[in-house]
Amino acid sequence: MATTRKWLGVIIAALITLPGLALRLGLYHTSPAAEAVIYGVAIIGAAFMLSWAAEVFQLDVSQGLALAMLALIAILPEYVVDATFAWKAAHDPAQAALAIANMTGANRILIGIAWPLVVFIGWARWRQRRVELEPGHGLELVVLLVATVYAVIIPLKHSISLIDMVVLGAIFAFYIWRLSRLPAEPPHLIGPAETIGGLPTVPRRIVTAALALGAAVAILAVAEPFAEALIHTGTEFGIDEFLLVQWLAPLASEAPEFVVVSIFAWRGASGAAMGTLVSSKINQWTLLVGMLPLVYGISLGAASPLPLGGRQQHELYLTVAQTFFAVALMLDLRLHWYGAAMLFGLFVAGFVWPDHHMALAGVYVALAVVAVVVQRQGIREALRHVRGMFGQVT
Repeated sequence: MATTRKWLGVIIAALITLPGLALRLGLYHTSPAAEAVIYGVAIIGAAFMLSWAAEVFQLDVSQGLALAMLALIAILPEYVVDATFAWKAAHDPAQAALAIANMTGANRILIGIAWPLVVFIGWARWRQRRVELEPGHGLELVVLLVATVYAVIIPLKHSISLIDMVVLGAIFAFYIWRLSRLPAEPPHLIGPAETIGGLPTVPRRIVTAALALGAAVAILAVAEPFAEALIHTGTEFGIDEFLLVQWLAPLASEAPEFVVVSIFAWRGASGAAMGTLVSSKINQWTLLVGMLPLVYGISLGAASPLPLGGRQQHELYLTVAQTFFAVALMLDLRLHWYGAAMLFGLFVAGFVWPDHHMALAGVYVALAVVAVVVQRQGIREALRHVRGMFGQVT
């Protein structure tokens, strides 16, 4: 009985994914609104499984690498949704705009909502006025900065090309390679993660892999129909398709990520939660962007860049500017409550003034410069640690 109680959380998380999987397999049918709820519950169950697997995985690899793998799995739904638009764009040019809308929406939601969410949960639960990252996460912020600097040239070219894919893919590969060489440190495990972590090495690794694989399968299976169910529900209320694709679909596909980081933050691991989000941003800003011309070219049957219209260029400029500001705020490895408030406030401003993207981008860039000047001492210390990481003998 005691053993069953220890595993009860894992059993429940696995069981609540089953109705969503059964619905996806066509074993029963219901309304779009009910589908959204059922798929959403399945995603929550899979997200809990992912969070436990990521915590236990830190017994074998560095925290940074464990969180990077968690981030990659958690945002798989976003890859599926955006790849679908890029594939269709080869035969319907209007879909190219939707692919860019979905990608920029996903990136801006991550910084504008998820980053402030971690700070808010930390304050509400633990009265923490800021989130602090471990020094090792400085590498991730530098990588994100490099990817953002490169991203500036993409809208200038009026397209996303296979060259962009190669460069952004190389940035991501370097990031993962460097994380893989960092030493593992024993994490503080609680709840189901503690139960799994207490197993002998081989069974522990088998259970951890099974949880991660099961969660990934569940997320991949229900992500696209979850987004579609939400879009169909929104359409019934007369909401514009472009807005649904840019905001509602990414919000739905980012749901596993939101649940995972909320769990971490609620448990007091706000640093790990923010580290996961930074890893997700790197994923989306390198692999997701680079994937679009590859999928588009395969569907088209020729090596061709994904074209960008005027509106898509402005969306990318705004996304680049937002990322610059977010990185500037975090380069000293801290995100204070006022920084989180500015990220959320400026994100909301994009809805209030939807036709002033370039002006808002200018505000982001100006604030980024101010943040760097104000936090220059903390930034120097963080960058000094990053240089030390490159000098480590592993």
